[in-house]
Amino acid sequence: MSAKTTPEQPLPVRTVLQMVAGWIGKLGTVWVEGQITELTARGGTVFMTLRDPVANVSARVTCPRGVYEAAMPRPADGARVVVNVKPDFWVNRGSFAFTALEIRPVGVGELLARLERLRQVLAAEGLFSADRKRRLPFLPGTIGLICGRDSAAERDVLENSRRRWPAVRFKVEQVAVQGPYAVGEVTESLRKLDADSEVDVIVIARGGGSLEDLLPFSDESLVREVSACRTPVVSAIGHEQDSPLLDLVADVRASTPTDAAKKVVPDVGEQLTLIRQLRDRGRRVMGGWLDREMAWLTSVRSRPSLADPVRELERRAEQVDALRERARRVMGGSLDRAADDLTHLRARLVALSPAATLERGYAIVQHPSGDVVRLARDVSPGDRLTIRLTDGRVPVTADPSDGSSPTPDSPADPAPPTEPADPAGET
Repeated sequence: MSAKTTPEQPLPVRTVLQMVAGWIGKLGTVWVEGQITELTARGGTVFMTLRDPVANVSARVTCPRGVYEAAMPRPADGARVVVNVKPDFWVNRGSFAFTALEIRPVGVGELLARLERLRQVLAAEGLFSADRKRRLPFLPGTIGLICGRDSAAERDVLENSRRRWPAVRFKVEQVAVQGPYAVGEVTESLRKLDADSEVDVIVIARGGGSLEDLLPFSDESLVREVSACRTPVVSAIGHEQDSPLLDLVADVRASTPTDAAKKVVPDVGEQLTLIRQLRDRGRRVMGGWLDREMAWLTSVRSRPSLADPVRELERRAEQVDALRERARRVMGGSLDRAADDLTHLRARLVALSPAATLERGYAIVQHPSGDVVRLARDVSPGDRLTIRLTDGRVPVTADPSDGSSPTPDSPADPAPPTEPADPAGET
């Protein structure tokens, strides 16, 4: 077409619009899924807007009243439907719209099946993992609250939080919590509160409702937005039995908005009671420790070494004196016994001494070599011998004619009194 048109030869608007209408008409009928909004009826025609469930995209739909009333149950504003439509382009107005040929409401079973498939996909990506969930601050300075306009959920969170901790502060974002605009408004408020550095925790609260009413909180885009938040998020959607996907991806799940207030804000009364209990416990522990230390100190002070140090010295001095006296007695007894032993030994030595034997009239005959003569055959005639007496020595020579008596050679020599002689040589 660009080759056939020039600034000098442009096409009329009607021609271009007719060509667009022809191209759109070639599409035929298609089945589309969306959420009904802005539902109105005038005469025999029903007008509505079909909104995409994920993206912020919508299209106008005209439907004959008979087609609309044939759908069972009859769809209402906010219902999820599958529509067989024929795209139309109105040349006169230059507008595009769908003409509905058949409407089928999406059943609860089909919605649950879709949610289960989406849950499995997100779980496989790790969005529901416990490792990525963050702990809530003990006492948040400012709480971001996303809730419906003038809703009971807002009152429950605010009143219970301020009852538990009166000084708590809130930044409230009132949004649509059901219908076609809920996902967009909740997502936008979530981004706004997450970007606020004063907000320490974000609470998304809504009261109970049907499965269709809670579908925005299972929307994939909202779930991914919550998983990307840097601020901890608390999900308080519906009642205990309600479980949208937002509960699985949030850092903390609260069964109700009231439960969310209990989880986010500590109770000042409970904390004061806990502080009092801890203080009493610390006082008891410290008192017990001091009592044990005082008892130990008293026990140490009562010991004799500290109670009367001089008495202990005196006792030790008495022990030293007793030991010294005992040592003196033991040493004296040992010396007396040694003296007695020496006397006895001297008497025995005197009794066994050869000098004593000589004093009794005996003599000792020795060869010049000093050997004692014990037998007569040991002496040959002419041998020189020495006879030892008690007062000296007498040298003699054996008689050659008679070996029984030696002959003295010279006067007797006095013998030293201290030289011992072998008693076995006595003759």
